[in-house]
Amino acid sequence: MLRLRQATASDHDAVWAMFQTVVAGGDAYVFEADMTREDALAYWFHPKTHTYVAEHEGRVVGSYILKANHPGRGAHVANGSYMVAPDARGLGVGQSMGEHSIAEARRLGYRAIQFNIVVATNEAAVKLWQKVGFTIVGTLPGAFRHATLGYVDAYVMYLTLDDSLLPHPH
Repeated sequence: MLRLRQATASDHDAVWAMFQTVVAGGDAYVFEADMTREDALAYWFHPKTHTYVAEHEGRVVGSYILKANHPGRGAHVANGSYMVAPDARGLGVGQSMGEHSIAEARRLGYRAIQFNIVVATNEAAVKLWQKVGFTIVGTLPGAFRHATLGYVDAYVMYLTLDDSLLPHPH
């Protein structure tokens, strides 16, 4: 069974191991493979970031973060990053974390969630985010430097959490 909870300092090793593996592929994250443990954990566990882990049979198999997409007048829109351990793919970890993060974003008072760079060639991620309600609101041509494919497009994806923000018919 999958269990989602807030991350603690005791999760650092598991998150770092997953971070290294996922980032090393160079196909889904903007981070470089040579990012240090210190820098990765400082980013993932930043004091202004809400960090969560997904456990399966007592082992951390995923993690995600929620934070304000921008400061000040843009702080009502959340931003998130998600990682699933490669050997845990197919267990529903991504979808569970996506659904959990939507509920958490609402609980934390965010009015929307925006992903600034979803790699277009990462079809599983694009399909997952669409399945849980996100829409592609823009395409950024060649915005991601893929490790094997070169420059590929990235999407900006958005989910409104507050119905008052939805467009109204005239």
